[in-house]
Amino acid sequence: MELLDKVYEARERIKNVALHTPLMKNENLSEEFSAQVLLKREDLQPVRSYKLRGAYNKIVSLTDNEKSQGVVCASAGNHAQGVAFACFKLNIKATIFMPVTTPPQKTKQVKLFGKDRVEVVLKGDTFDASFEEAKRFCDASNSIFIHPFDDDKVMAGQGTIGLELLEDTQIPIDYLFVPIGGGGLAAGVSTVFKHLSPHTKIIGVEPAGAPSMTNSIAKGINTTLEDIDKFVDGASVKRVGEKTFKICKDNLEDTVLVPEGKICTTILRMYNEEAIVVEPAGALTIAALDFYKEQIKGKHVVCVVSGSNNDITRTEEIKERSLLYEGLKHYFLLRFPQRAGALKEFVNDILGPNDDIAYFQYSKKTNRETGPVVVGVELQDKADLFQIEQNLKNRNISYQYLNGNEDLFTHLII
Repeated sequence: MELLDKVYEARERIKNVALHTPLMKNENLSEEFSAQVLLKREDLQPVRSYKLRGAYNKIVSLTDNEKSQGVVCASAGNHAQGVAFACFKLNIKATIFMPVTTPPQKTKQVKLFGKDRVEVVLKGDTFDASFEEAKRFCDASNSIFIHPFDDDKVMAGQGTIGLELLEDTQIPIDYLFVPIGGGGLAAGVSTVFKHLSPHTKIIGVEPAGAPSMTNSIAKGINTTLEDIDKFVDGASVKRVGEKTFKICKDNLEDTVLVPEGKICTTILRMYNEEAIVVEPAGALTIAALDFYKEQIKGKHVVCVVSGSNNDITRTEEIKERSLLYEGLKHYFLLRFPQRAGALKEFVNDILGPNDDIAYFQYSKKTNRETGPVVVGVELQDKADLFQIEQNLKNRNISYQYLNGNEDLFTHLII
């Protein structure tokens, strides 16, 4: 059976469980990019992400005997919530493996949705490590594994988003931006559009720190990344699915890599300007518009907002990454004079009237003229950095700029 046929079947299975989420025009983005920009609000699902569609479609399709064996899954958060929701509704036992690094908000939500039908096991530092633990447990317990993306029924469930998009807009969609983690959503939705709206350009979006699909398409073979940045936990995998890769390499017009700092800026913007809470993976497609701003002018554009499971305890990190990306926060290692009045002189002579000291670490060294100081400065205008560095040089203050030195920055700041 063709995947498209399975998408139609999935629509019937999930229609009383997953919401037909709204497709909403965003006035600010439309004005900024001189385009008709609409947001597919999957963040409004009962589990606050699109993952419910695939998880429920897969689990409800199991035979009675398979359901009695219980199910197992591995997830960084959203797939786990979808599985938990489905298992509670269908009265099926689930064992859910999640990375140790999963934000507490997501593990609590999994338990909330699954209640007594779900056991959460924290194993591994990454999704991939957790995935391997889940597979071993599944084999040992003879349970049914619910793959987060590389499964026809999971892809079909995610693909129902495509049917809803085509139903909800009378104007042909020129560009559709979809986030990519393992590729289940991109595979399912792109299959729908390939058959029903072939002129639509499907753009897959990945975090720059985990370009697994982009890298694989470029090489022509599914390739495992050695290291990834796990910040965008809902879309950071070392290897995409075998099935999803085959579909995406044929169906996607392009892939775009978005820096994690840019994603953070988008999260803050959506909250401050639109009162929309998005998780890092949920902000991917909106953040990608900047990299396609010339191509989408005058076009009808849709961004899939995939989820809103953001942990409030990450707010400071999100703000920090955003400021660093925007060039508004800078760290220096200085040789600081060890005498009275030195700090006052630094503030008056080095910093501008709108510059703010956001970080200061200093320990006085006896019998020395200078001592090491780490200073973090927050600017209102990124162009002001030039004047700060000029002032440091003019006053013969020895310094090392830390933002571009990842090893030293991580050691001294994080």
